[in-house]
Amino acid sequence: MDTTEFYFRQNVIVEPLFSQWYAWWYLISPATASLYVANQHLKIMQSFVAQPRVHVAAMKNPELLGGPYINYGLDRVNDIRQLLDKTTQQQAELLKMAAAVKALEATLAAHPQGMSLEEIYPKVPEPLRGYVELSYDVRNQPSFRFIEGLLYRSPYYNEAAQSLLLGRIDQDERPFIFSTPRLESPASLHVNIPFRHPSVDELMGLRDRPARFGHIQEMLGIPDEQADLLRSFLIEQPPRPAPARYDMPGVRIRYFGHACVLLESKDTTILTDPVLSYPYPTDLPRYTYEDLPARIDYVVITHTHPDHLMFETLLQLRPRIGAILVPKNNGSIQDPSIRLGLLRTGFKNVIEVEELDEIEVAGGSITGLPFLGEHGDLGIRSKLAFLVRLSGKSAVIAADSNALEPMLYSRIRDAIGPVDALFLGMECDGAPMSWSYGPLLSAQLNRKMDQSRRLSGSNAERASEIVKLLSPKQVYIYAMGQEPWLTHVMALKYTEASPQMVESNKLIEHCRAAGLLAERPYCQKELILS
Repeated sequence: MDTTEFYFRQNVIVEPLFSQWYAWWYLISPATASLYVANQHLKIMQSFVAQPRVHVAAMKNPELLGGPYINYGLDRVNDIRQLLDKTTQQQAELLKMAAAVKALEATLAAHPQGMSLEEIYPKVPEPLRGYVELSYDVRNQPSFRFIEGLLYRSPYYNEAAQSLLLGRIDQDERPFIFSTPRLESPASLHVNIPFRHPSVDELMGLRDRPARFGHIQEMLGIPDEQADLLRSFLIEQPPRPAPARYDMPGVRIRYFGHACVLLESKDTTILTDPVLSYPYPTDLPRYTYEDLPARIDYVVITHTHPDHLMFETLLQLRPRIGAILVPKNNGSIQDPSIRLGLLRTGFKNVIEVEELDEIEVAGGSITGLPFLGEHGDLGIRSKLAFLVRLSGKSAVIAADSNALEPMLYSRIRDAIGPVDALFLGMECDGAPMSWSYGPLLSAQLNRKMDQSRRLSGSNAERASEIVKLLSPKQVYIYAMGQEPWLTHVMALKYTEASPQMVESNKLIEHCRAAGLLAERPYCQKELILS
């Protein structure tokens, strides 16, 4: 018997898939998954099958990056047609749910305003019976919420649609993920196991703990004809050891790119919105998976946008995470529970946090703070900024907060006092609301409305209000999507004339004129709060 043990190469990429589409948060919750399959995936595939040359031409235009165009050539039309047929069959229950949602919304809209909703329950479409509660808001507008815990135990939650795609990556550029399903290729392995399966954690652990080839092949269910491809992902040489735990006074903060920040004291490690670069040769210095500690005590998720809650990264870190702090949702169709979704996909110790909730941690605390803006005025509650206190130092991780109401930050300052560091996103020229949320809408927004409700963070004027009112000593503009390994989710390529760069430069100048340390880190940054 061959007893040689192998590790995963550090540049092996593991993409989670849902019906062969890249799995992000709205494809985990059954309610939102139903609408994205019906109103986005099927429509994009149908369009490609009907007019593939339009898609091929669109992908040659950089300005259309991020649009609803499949990034394959004419030779894959039949493969997309087959996936379209497979999806229609595999997701038949979800498609019934999507049609039922549309029908229920029409029934509620036609109901006499303000009259009792009791008579509607028997009229709820059969696929939704027993899964929804009907209600009014205080202005007598009818709506419904899903009883999500039941949905995850229903035929609508189909783990057979979950899988992993393994490949190797040696460059920053990756194709945009939200408009193109993942098809079989000679360079990738498609592993059909659900996200919660124990083999997933063992698979991710191969970066640090070796195993025999035969065990790996059997664990993943890889047929013999793909054994050589599996071997190409493995290496006998051990990886470099994980960095030693920080053991100095104060707080070390490392910027891993975008909104991913590691805060470390002698007592606690906290990682925010994990989105990481894989390790591969590059001329652009950055921290990668290899630079994370072996144990991450807390992961903090600010909101569900895929550049902040990236399932690909969370799955790979799951074996080393102690607890995950997530915002509480409001139960609406556009705001599914992060906690329920993580628990059902195999994560442990997921803690919901509300505004001004304080979670005690060794040597400090983590407090949820209000987060306005960046969600197109939709009623989404699952978004929080966080105040982290460690070793007597403090940092506000503000994500993409927009100072729509400056008085809020005055009240936050009254509640928490001054802080040492502020991390604030300034993606101030965001996409129209329908770019992220279009498949959830019961009626299409007209262009004027859609352009009005953009997914934007603070510009320089609003960001300066946050700085003035929170009184940080240091200001870091982050979560800008600048890093080249973010293009597959952000579809952004800035120039110095881009509004985001112009506005963030204005804020830096404003802060420095006031005597504050201010910077827009790129790729890699370390600072010490002491």
